[in-house]
Amino acid sequence: MKSKFVHSNWRKLMGAALGVSLGANIGIASAAGVNETGLAVTDDTVKVGILHSLTGTMAISETGAQEAEKLAIKQINDMGGILGRKIEIIQEDGASDWPTFAEKSRKLLVKDKVAAVFGCWTSASRKAALPVFEKENGLLYYPTFYEGLEQSKNVIYTGQEATQQILAGLDWVAKEKGAKTFYLIGSDYIWPRTSMKIARKHIENVLGGKVVGEEYKPLGNTQFGSVINKIRLKKPDVIYAAVVGGSNVAWFKQLKAAGITGKKQTLLTLSVTEDEVLGIGGENLEGFYSVMKYFQSLDNPNNKAFVKAFKEMHGEDSVIGDVTQAAYLGPWLWKAAVEQAGSFDVDKVVKVSETAGIELKDAPEGYVKLHPNHHLWSKTRVAKWNKDGQATVVFESDLIEPNPFPEGYQ
Repeated sequence: MKSKFVHSNWRKLMGAALGVSLGANIGIASAAGVNETGLAVTDDTVKVGILHSLTGTMAISETGAQEAEKLAIKQINDMGGILGRKIEIIQEDGASDWPTFAEKSRKLLVKDKVAAVFGCWTSASRKAALPVFEKENGLLYYPTFYEGLEQSKNVIYTGQEATQQILAGLDWVAKEKGAKTFYLIGSDYIWPRTSMKIARKHIENVLGGKVVGEEYKPLGNTQFGSVINKIRLKKPDVIYAAVVGGSNVAWFKQLKAAGITGKKQTLLTLSVTEDEVLGIGGENLEGFYSVMKYFQSLDNPNNKAFVKAFKEMHGEDSVIGDVTQAAYLGPWLWKAAVEQAGSFDVDKVVKVSETAGIELKDAPEGYVKLHPNHHLWSKTRVAKWNKDGQATVVFESDLIEPNPFPEGYQ
């Protein structure tokens, strides 16, 4: 059955009065049942964790995610909270360091006993934290597009997996640009390497194309001269990029300095959102493409209300990228599952998440639905970057069912 707690009046909530109720769907559960979970739940409050990199090379990407989670939590609290309890946040800094993510996860789950954690960005940080969540039976809402090949009872994945982002984007560039040759470039850790492995298989086995180069640079790297020289020699139809974090600033500035621009070269990136563009500069990205499920420029009433509320809370100059929007969905999906379960108990929340058909009809990106495999049905979009740092959507898919273990790509 479908969840009773579908947020079908989303746009009403995100108007000027953020506290408008979604209807009579917020029951105040008795303290006896709800508070006996061993979690940080009282008659009036429930504690959650936010865990992102506020410092280090990943801060450029992760700052927006925690801002979006705080916005969602504020809006939920303005509506009366969850099961009659206001949400209190305990925030930790992963500091762009994977062991620190594991350490902070353990602190949030064991010491603080939070009911859920909204956090991580890179797959490396998620992989470091995952054993902690599974051992302590915590619940993580993970917002980043990622390589797939994972499904954990203790994680809800609100970003896209590989079949939704990578395969759809490659199909588009092959069809629309007639692309046959590809140069793959990424940061050197699990997500770019696994994503490029999937991409190579699709390029060679499905599209009949050729990979003419593949290279990885350490996180935080700022020297791309050698790989740019190789690209100039190989002359690929497409530069296919998964450079992450602050390295993107140097990468795109050096491409432009070398005369590789959107007017002359097709570049499709998996990892540049509006958050990164703030540091890169729109003038260094103009004409290149990103493939994501969300762009700030989406023209629908729900997104316009979301952007307005986000800027009111975090400043008029703030921007919203794909992961930021996916992070915003986390607290709402958790709210829906908790209210359906009538409990903050992790096992009960997970069971409802897998069986209740929880959906967000009016999410900023459009309709999304939680699949039993803990991922979201969603659309994929390709957009072309403009000089002003915003992007124009040039392709939008139908809803794509999440398939984290695609046959032939593992």
